[in-house]
Amino acid sequence: MHYLRPSSEGKGPRILLTSVFGPYGVDDAFGRKENVMELFHNQVTKAQGPASFRFHHRSFGLYFLAANVDADVTVLDFPSRKRFLREIEKGYDIVGISFIAPNFEKARYMASAVRNASPQSEIILGGHGAAIPDVGKRIDCDHVVRGEGISWLRSHLGQDPNTPIVHPVLPSTERQSIHGVPLPGKTASLLVPGVGCVNGCKFCATSHFFGKVYTPFATTGKELFELACAIADRRGTESFFVMDENFLKDTDRALEFLSLMEQHRRYFEFSIFSSAEAIKAFGVDNMVRLGVSFVWIGVESANPHASYDKNSGSDPAALVRSLRDRGIGVLASGILCAEHHTQQNIQAEIDFLVQLGADFVQFMLLSPMPVTGLYLDHARRGLLRHDLPLEEWHGQKHLAYRHPEFKGGESEKWLERAFRQDYEVNGSSIYRLTETSWRGYRRLVDLVGHDPCLAARRDQLLARARSYSLLLPHIARRAVNDTERLHAQALQIDIETTLGDPVVPRRLAGLFIHAAAAAWDARVETFGDRIQPATIVTRFEASNRHRSGVIAPSAISQKQEPARLQANAPLRGAVS
Repeated sequence: MHYLRPSSEGKGPRILLTSVFGPYGVDDAFGRKENVMELFHNQVTKAQGPASFRFHHRSFGLYFLAANVDADVTVLDFPSRKRFLREIEKGYDIVGISFIAPNFEKARYMASAVRNASPQSEIILGGHGAAIPDVGKRIDCDHVVRGEGISWLRSHLGQDPNTPIVHPVLPSTERQSIHGVPLPGKTASLLVPGVGCVNGCKFCATSHFFGKVYTPFATTGKELFELACAIADRRGTESFFVMDENFLKDTDRALEFLSLMEQHRRYFEFSIFSSAEAIKAFGVDNMVRLGVSFVWIGVESANPHASYDKNSGSDPAALVRSLRDRGIGVLASGILCAEHHTQQNIQAEIDFLVQLGADFVQFMLLSPMPVTGLYLDHARRGLLRHDLPLEEWHGQKHLAYRHPEFKGGESEKWLERAFRQDYEVNGSSIYRLTETSWRGYRRLVDLVGHDPCLAARRDQLLARARSYSLLLPHIARRAVNDTERLHAQALQIDIETTLGDPVVPRRLAGLFIHAAAAAWDARVETFGDRIQPATIVTRFEASNRHRSGVIAPSAISQKQEPARLQANAPLRGAVS
């Protein structure tokens, strides 16, 4: 049924789209301390202490919805509970709440608050939490939207669902720091070529949420190139975080994109997700030319029967080595406490993942999230932990299904052991990334010739290695063990000897890094290491919207409210 009711002001519906309220990553009535609002510090570098990668991602889907409907839309991202309650008193016609399963109680509270403060408001639930069975009965709402929500919301408002997608201009992260040291330069821009994945791995919530199909927002390399150019021109940076489950899967689109980049000598850099089979089809050397600086690969398991078709015939260790030799940082993700794991074989699984030598390793517990094939299978077999509150379904402590080998707190102990082992064996991820960049640079120095694309990639790797290397003295001082200390010192000598950079600027940078790290240590000692993201309020005005390409420069305005107990405030004015 189309939403045709006029707003209270007679100008069409006024819409509020909001993420769940903070604080995040704390034990309270609404959530758990393990559900940290930082992807890497939560699931990847969590055992690395001050060396952990610290940054926040926005609720990107809300901005895509706001940018693609003819209405005045407010996006409220990372609000406090008080801030959310103040906003709904404005009496919006529609309130959309995006959440994941561990934030179920927050979403339920927010929907109830809307009903009390603004009874005329329609309430729409979205995000992965919308996949929870019977969520529309468990939370007081009017609609539950699963999958790609732009078409649904347009139809609901009586607008054309097939209108071309408008891509909002957004930073990929709000803040970036390591050892308390803010990383220099602008953060990469967000690029979303499409949503979904056809591989349909049985545990993957994203693939199943979008129906195990891929919905492209840019269908050709030409469209993608033009979109990247427009976003880069707006934000003033050539780097992108590509939010696409398997970016290289569409080989033809990626190759056309690469051809246009080379033709126009516009050498963007990308952080991507991709499967081993897609990388093999596209080619590792083509990834260098494309400008891939980081790739997240789902290795999943050493067991060929548990690593899925996407990894069939691949040698994960050889692939990781080949990518790192070319200056491409690798995040290898693996699953612990899977059904084939026992107390006797799980250590071998951890050893396998650690010995890949990737820059990062993500360890996650096998989690049957709602909507996935795994969830349906476990439900059929009576294995689901219905006694476990949804706040605990985050994959970093308890198993959400009954496993005969892992009971009580054993799964959490194995996770902690895995993260710690990776850190002790391979060193900090920032050390590994520095080494990867240097390896890639040293290789390209001898291969460039008269190739302008490779020359550009060589220079980008050099800039990255030079920037990261400024942290090497501090990495050596704060090394996890003597092995990392010696490796960091040797790498520093190699880089400094080869480049011959002036000593004074490096010493000044070292003093700044030491001061920033000391300030961070003091902050952690006083307040703990939790970083609560700042509230971001973004107003999309229908009168300033256009229908092709990126959003018009005047189409949105943003206000960023202060973070709570933050050592480094997020970048301000990142969206213009």
